Amino acid sequence: MKHLKGIGLSVVMSAGMALPAAAETELTMYYPIAVGGALTQVVDSIVADFEAENPDIKVNAVYSGNYDDTRVRALSALNSGDPAQLAVMFSIDAYDLIEQDLILPFEALTDDADWLNSFYPALMANGRIEGQTWGIPFQRSTIVAYYNKEQFAAAGLDPEAPPTTWDEIISMGKALTNDDTYGLMIPSTGYPYWMFQALAIQNGKEVMSNDGLTTYFDDETVVETLEFWKSLSAEHGIMPTGTVEWGTLRQAFLEGQTAMMWHSTGNLRAVKDNASFDFGVAELPANVRKGSPTGGGNFYVFKDTTDEERAAALKLIEFMTSPEQAAAWSIATGYMGVSPAAYETDALKEYTAAFPPALVARNQLQNAVAEFSTFETARVRDGLNNAIQAALTDSKSAEDALGEAQAAAERLLKAYR
Repeated sequence: MKHLKGIGLSVVMSAGMALPAAAETELTMYYPIAVGGALTQVVDSIVADFEAENPDIKVNAVYSGNYDDTRVRALSALNSGDPAQLAVMFSIDAYDLIEQDLILPFEALTDDADWLNSFYPALMANGRIEGQTWGIPFQRSTIVAYYNKEQFAAAGLDPEAPPTTWDEIISMGKALTNDDTYGLMIPSTGYPYWMFQALAIQNGKEVMSNDGLTTYFDDETVVETLEFWKSLSAEHGIMPTGTVEWGTLRQAFLEGQTAMMWHSTGNLRAVKDNASFDFGVAELPANVRKGSPTGGGNFYVFKDTTDEERAAALKLIEFMTSPEQAAAWSIATGYMGVSPAAYETDALKEYTAAFPPALVARNQLQNAVAEFSTFETARVRDGLNNAIQAALTDSKSAEDALGEAQAAAERLLKAYR
């Protein structure tokens, strides 16, 4: 009997050894998509590659809607007792997440300073607060100007010379506008504060301080900026009156309803794959200066995690932001490779040589600023969004709308000073 038992045990052990190893650590990661397209398949493919290299780690990558939806879902999961270990959320969520004591600084996870310093500094601006790194860039963008070269040529404009100043936006926009096409569309739903911040920067004024404690919504230059945005439709007639929808603007551009659009570089691959016309991509124009805010999502690791989960989460983030994966992500989506090393990979070198528009967002980083972020970010941002909408729909003057938003922001931020 002992002999038979020994044989049985050896057979069971051999059979067990022949089976694939079960994952020892399981991670749940929430992530957003704000521009549409087949990004879920891209994320799933990256995760599958990671799991193949790390069979002891199982990753449940959960698409969670847009950025606001993802924040709500991730925080609800934390409160429900079934939390995620990490998430890709707005880079601008950092202040609120720190204030709620929900996330860990990456210095608590790694002492690899070279890795933490390997990303573009402009993409780290929202994630580095008070000397610590709270977010690692992944799904990152700047706003770029897409334009229809064929419509430029038909209007007698040089298709290789998009507008570089506000005055040229107006003059070229008028030349491009006809009964079927507007010269320009800037989305005023979805993330209107982002577009407005770009215009304000170009007009020489930031809308918030670097410490997240002060906003400048009622500054004279900021008010003039919103008046300029409104004038593109009300005075110059090159943009629709009322609102321009974030979610449908790309399709409007592809259908020729607008000759130019401002949108996330995250739309680049979808435009490339679906445009039936020759198009260009340009940095945003200048008034006082050139500029765009950065945008998009960072990786965050939640505090309510075990040591094993933290180590696994760090390994996943290191993998997904590695030069090779960042290059593949950029090619597949249009988002930026988040480090200079990504652009030194053979894959991204070859792609950008064949398709130079893929470099525009990266090149624009030299004129970029951190995306709008304060304490109480969501509520302060909502006030600004409402002010923009009120002015563009002519329900309030720009001065009154922004004055109300500034007063609300002052009330919200006073407790943090």
